[in-house]
Amino acid sequence: MATLQKIRDKGSIFTGILIGGALLAFVLGGLTKSCGSSQRDEAMEVAEINGNSIKQPEYQKIVNDFTEVYKMRAGGASVDERMSQQIREQAWQILVRKYVMQDIYEELDINVTSEELFDMIQGENIHPMIKQLFGNPQTGEVNRAAIVQFLKSLQTTASAQQRMYWNFLEGQMINDKKFSKYGSLISKGLFVTKQEAQLDIAERNNQFNIDYVVKNFSSVSDSLVQVSDADLKAYYNNHKDSYKRDENVTIKYVVFNVAPSKEDDTQTKQWMEDRKEEFTTTENLISFLRLNSDVAYTDLYVKPAEVAANLKDFVANGQEGQVYGPYQEGNSWKMAKIVDFKEMPDSVKARHILLPVRSQADMVKNQHLIDSLKTAIESKKTTFATAAKTYSQDPGSAAKGGDLDWFKRGQMVPQFEAAAFSGNTELQIVQSQFGLHLIEVLKTGKKVNNVNVAVLVRNIEPSTSTYRNVYDRASKFVVEAQNNESFDKKAEEISIAPRIATLSKNQQEIAGIPHSRSIIRAAFTAEEQDQLILDSKEAAIFECDDNFVVALLSTKQDKGTSPFEAVRTQVRMAVEKEKKGEYIAVKMKGADLATIASANDITVKTADNLNFASYAIPGAGIEPAVIGAAASCKLDQVSAPVVGNNGVYVVKVTKKEKGTDTNVDAAQKRLAGEIAQRAAFQAYNDLREVADVQDFRIKFY
Repeated sequence: MATLQKIRDKGSIFTGILIGGALLAFVLGGLTKSCGSSQRDEAMEVAEINGNSIKQPEYQKIVNDFTEVYKMRAGGASVDERMSQQIREQAWQILVRKYVMQDIYEELDINVTSEELFDMIQGENIHPMIKQLFGNPQTGEVNRAAIVQFLKSLQTTASAQQRMYWNFLEGQMINDKKFSKYGSLISKGLFVTKQEAQLDIAERNNQFNIDYVVKNFSSVSDSLVQVSDADLKAYYNNHKDSYKRDENVTIKYVVFNVAPSKEDDTQTKQWMEDRKEEFTTTENLISFLRLNSDVAYTDLYVKPAEVAANLKDFVANGQEGQVYGPYQEGNSWKMAKIVDFKEMPDSVKARHILLPVRSQADMVKNQHLIDSLKTAIESKKTTFATAAKTYSQDPGSAAKGGDLDWFKRGQMVPQFEAAAFSGNTELQIVQSQFGLHLIEVLKTGKKVNNVNVAVLVRNIEPSTSTYRNVYDRASKFVVEAQNNESFDKKAEEISIAPRIATLSKNQQEIAGIPHSRSIIRAAFTAEEQDQLILDSKEAAIFECDDNFVVALLSTKQDKGTSPFEAVRTQVRMAVEKEKKGEYIAVKMKGADLATIASANDITVKTADNLNFASYAIPGAGIEPAVIGAAASCKLDQVSAPVVGNNGVYVVKVTKKEKGTDTNVDAAQKRLAGEIAQRAAFQAYNDLREVADVQDFRIKFY
């Protein structure tokens, strides 16, 4: 929950926060009043790609289109924050590809004709998106008549939203086709020679088995290797490409968690006591629980042995209408009431027809269909088995006429289980998270005693007073911790350990702090290091769910190569690994694996069916250097020590076998296919690299 919203719900003590369109209007209004046109342009810039300045409205339109498409497909009216993040990232990738590739397409005269678009929609090469919309999920067959009918409706009865959806799909199909053509041009310019194919065959044909010993780097204490500053700097200078990084910031922060107090616990228990009489006597239990319980009531019968452990004695000795509690369980107070005892089957044999519901349109269409199927089966115009095989979207049971065989309680979703075990043998229509079910119970097992227990749940939550107290603590910390030195000192005084986080620009959350994007945005827009980070309202306290967070900007690094001091720890680890490799290699020399193993307290291991094209040793990990060394060894030859990724190895080839593959033409085609699959994307990634993509989205999102 949002802590400030919680406080406002119970009695506002803070100023409201502008969100969404109101905030954007405020920002734009301020720009209009105080900025010249060039400043406005810069303020509205969301990216610069290939020298093109892209403004926020262009990017936002792609985001909006994606959002509308998602809502139409999902059948919902809103999109949660996590999906919004995914949509923004999809929109970003489309925007970047557009500006990276548009000049390339123009130079190469790559276009999509109306005939090609027709072919993707109605012709021989139908696009996967069209197949998904108009295809039968079971047979894969495309309903061409439905495509034509839909296209006609676009000119007559279709809504503006449907037309937008179709225009969006056409745009995506055209972009895909252009990129496919570009990939085809790239791949046709590549060629695999016969010599390359022969070398590949030779590498794959030469199979070998090995015995080996390995001593891991972790087995050597750091104190056994000497590492100087000169070693570190030499390694850093020789491996600078390994320390390239994107723009990032490092922050130091403290978290004031809002947790329920003892008083909150006491008040929650008293709330339960105050409602015990009504819970006991109410004649409309479902309505009472819907209004008062933090956990929804599920109208299910279970065996007495299956109720919660602390309720077993109560159920065993209780009577209908009797109430137990209040009792505390975890972070909640509860009361339980015996609703009913009933003799019910312990298992049932049933069959069903499933029609999925992914949108409101699905609900309307499939509700009508399932009603029609129920009527047709009851009037014997068709059989249940025939209808299931024809219409059911549950592949596991449809082929068997919908038969689910015997099942016990707990094996089906609650709605399905309630209908199946209700004792009703007539056809029943039930909705679950999987869609609409038409259920027929065929047989029932022996009847056993079952109980229906209703539980009133009240979560123990922080009160307004608790929120205020924690906020006051955070406010006091802000006043007394204005820089790095005072930040650490004050944190120690109040016994809160400061945390460190290095953040990337498009990171959505700080690890362990839900909904903390506002802190990340503020950190990147902050200018002064060693100062508290302020939000857009010039406040230093950020609310992130049930946490108040105060953060300080430690460092800010531009895109490029990390300075030596910033990566000293990583460099030291790499140098220590090299030194340990040298140290171990001296101790691993020898002509016999058993002797080497005994001297180093390790064991001899085996690996079979390796070849030069292998990249990993089973049980040892990815070790290309070791495999390469083994491939060059003669039969029964013991190798010199080989420094691998995880330790130092000595190998002995125990078997060599030459394969029989001599088909050079097939190898050429296979290698050419592999190259073609990745060529276009590798070329695109290179083009993107030189396009100098600058991402300014953090100003807006």
